[in-house]
Amino acid sequence: MKLTVTEIRVALEAATERDLKRWARDERASARELARREIGRRMSVIEDARLEAERIECMLNFERPLWKAGVLIAGCDEVGVGPLAGPVVASAVILPPGCSISGIDDSKKLEPEDRERLADQIRSCAIAYAIARCDIDVIDTLNIYHAALEAMRRAVTALRPVPGHLLVDARRVPGVTIAQKSVVKGDTLSQSIAAASILAKVYRDELMERYSEQYPGYG
Repeated sequence: MKLTVTEIRVALEAATERDLKRWARDERASARELARREIGRRMSVIEDARLEAERIECMLNFERPLWKAGVLIAGCDEVGVGPLAGPVVASAVILPPGCSISGIDDSKKLEPEDRERLADQIRSCAIAYAIARCDIDVIDTLNIYHAALEAMRRAVTALRPVPGHLLVDARRVPGVTIAQKSVVKGDTLSQSIAAASILAKVYRDELMERYSEQYPGYG
């Protein structure tokens, strides 16, 4: 029994490829159009997934040769240099070799709910992670730039096990003997750095929210 156009519209999402091909040849123009749109939507979803997989693969270009050599990698990044209030926060994260996290990106590009979801995933799969902060007294003493470097140093030196290599977003971590590479736009180009960016951002956002509850208007 042939479905009505209304029934086809309701059935589209669960339709098989065979259904769509049949409706695409239907004598009713409205049925053909519905099938055409659904086929296009599914092709777009497949293409988006392919592009996302390629993006994630590219984010492992710095990690892959080090993993192959048996080196534990820590990504490191900071947040809080730009804002006028609150501490500067840094995170360092060691992800297991071969780890690939779908949807990971620079924390600034993500919606809050996506950052929180990814932060949970990062904490669950990480070999180790550490978060450090420098508050206003350190910022006033060192200046904001050097306070950020100090927070990064604290995060890296808190990691256990000790990583064999650091990937750092556009900076070099002072006071450590671990080999390191500074990657410009690293939170977009390296999964390890992006993971650190997300953990630092989620931690700082939660901290600032608590401050704003205690001191309305803070930050």
